[in-house]
Amino acid sequence: MDALLVDLDDTLLDYSGGVDEHWTAAVHACCPEDGAVDPQRLATVLGEARRWFWSDPERHRRERVNMLGAWTHIVEIGLQRLGVAPDGVAPAIAREFWVRRREAMRLFPDTTASLAALRRRGVRLALVTNGDAGQQRDKIERHDLARFFDAIVIEGEFGAGKPEAIVYRHALAALGASPGEAWMAGDHLEFDVGAPQRLGLRGVWVDRTGQGLPGDSTVLPHRIVRSFGELVAALD
Repeated sequence: MDALLVDLDDTLLDYSGGVDEHWTAAVHACCPEDGAVDPQRLATVLGEARRWFWSDPERHRRERVNMLGAWTHIVEIGLQRLGVAPDGVAPAIAREFWVRRREAMRLFPDTTASLAALRRRGVRLALVTNGDAGQQRDKIERHDLARFFDAIVIEGEFGAGKPEAIVYRHALAALGASPGEAWMAGDHLEFDVGAPQRLGLRGVWVDRTGQGLPGDSTVLPHRIVRSFGELVAALD
């Protein structure tokens, strides 16, 4: 491994852990029990609204570069399903959710040591992440990740995101690496494995849940690991 492209959310950083609980807490914080909105009903409906909202690939691509706006839209959808006018509460819940998420997010325990080990080995590293420019940059700065990477490609800054080929090619060019000498690791089968493989990179799927490949998967990773640290340990 001469060069490695790495995903951020749910690969290096625990992004999804506690999401349901934080949505519920945000709703209860912004909706009094005796108000026009039943907070428990809204919390339940938001789970359905979130799944619907993110299920459409085009909407996902369009909305993920402004996450606060996306969360506001999700709450508006939930309120509409309850027959309640948003009336300013949607952006308040979205902001409350983000505050709680931001404070709770942590690097996985093996992240820092694994990145440091790769640097000692002389592996060129690029962080390649989709999403909101401000939020992704904030995560990188708060968790002191920039020091490990020779290049950082954030969808909201670059103007394109995974799985567009230009993203991987840009990261490789920044590292001065060819596809044949590079790997990519991440938790998304298509974005972090399938698409890079089609360009000639080796793809590593980080399957933290240990559920294995879906039965209908057309993507076959070169390697499957339960954690980013497991990949790095395997190099020794």
